[in-house]
Amino acid sequence: MSYLFPNQHILHQSFGSPLNQRARTSPASKPTPFQARPELYAAYSVVDDAKNKAQKLSSDAQKEFDEASDAAKGATGKTMELYTPTFYAAATFGGLLACGLTHTAVTPLDLVKCRRQVDASLYKGNFQAWGLILRQEGFRGIFTGWSPTLFGYSAQGAFKYGWYEYFKKKYSDLAGPENAYRYKTILYLSASASAEFLADIALCPFEAVKVRMQTTMPPPYKGTFDGISKITAAEGVSGLYKGLYPLWGRQIPYTMMKFASFETIVEKIYERLPGKKSDYGKGAQTAVSFTGGYLAGILCAIVSHPADVLVSKLNANRKPGEAFGAAVARNYRDMGFMGLWNGLPVRIVMIGTLTGLQWMIYDYFKMFMGFPTTGGAAPPEKK
Repeated sequence: MSYLFPNQHILHQSFGSPLNQRARTSPASKPTPFQARPELYAAYSVVDDAKNKAQKLSSDAQKEFDEASDAAKGATGKTMELYTPTFYAAATFGGLLACGLTHTAVTPLDLVKCRRQVDASLYKGNFQAWGLILRQEGFRGIFTGWSPTLFGYSAQGAFKYGWYEYFKKKYSDLAGPENAYRYKTILYLSASASAEFLADIALCPFEAVKVRMQTTMPPPYKGTFDGISKITAAEGVSGLYKGLYPLWGRQIPYTMMKFASFETIVEKIYERLPGKKSDYGKGAQTAVSFTGGYLAGILCAIVSHPADVLVSKLNANRKPGEAFGAAVARNYRDMGFMGLWNGLPVRIVMIGTLTGLQWMIYDYFKMFMGFPTTGGAAPPEKK
């Protein structure tokens, strides 16, 4: 009955290592003293095969990206000109994706940060805080406030990036090409401040709901629209905007630093790299965007943190009818100067990561639509 079963030679031919097969069919050259002999290591062929498959998947993914990008360009006429309605629409949608997705992803960090800003003695650290929240409120408790975060920061990102591109172009035209390049930092600061002023009006109602959900235990609202309806019923529409002034105080300096420092950092990076920005591929340009964004985010966190603490405090404990200045003075007396810096290390990690990812997503989407990435522009040609 042995003829019913494959012999050892057949099994070895069917399942043996491809490297061993080559070793049997062709004479192997004598290895040097420092050369590895793959036929002695069974795992070598497996790793090599996995690496080849990963490279094939990467090339396939890049091919699909290029095809989708070409389709998007084709849908808009295949002519991707800057500062057209299509460009501003792409900037608006790219900002929506960049801010909405990233802020929602770091909701657990934001939750702990807000609670520690309101009560510094509540938790000793992030992991201890998440452990307590998980035991007391369950897994959903760790993502408390994710819904107003998604709605609010999607709206804010759309306004911020879309209006920034608009104001940057508008102010550049007013200044002229040479002055726009010479005073480009002032241009970045002015355009970003103007954009953030409008973006915070869209963000403020959702921020009010988010902070109250995160700093009140248990959360007083079931979700975003339940919170909006209850706040307006109890305090009127003004209740949604009572944190607007400190929000401007936090976000406008933050965004000015975010855009101006990012544009400057990216420009310096490309100045120190060989060749021009256009010589580098999509992967390299998005890596530069992430690096510049992360470094800019660290500066943003430091500049805007005191106002961020006040936003959390005022949304949590500002009394109905209390004047803004009186509320700020009362909270400052309670916590002192050092209290303005509660939660700064957590916010540096959170904002650095957020800002890096936001610029990476935003610039990647711009490339997908056929536009160049932000920053690193060449000086105007002299006539």
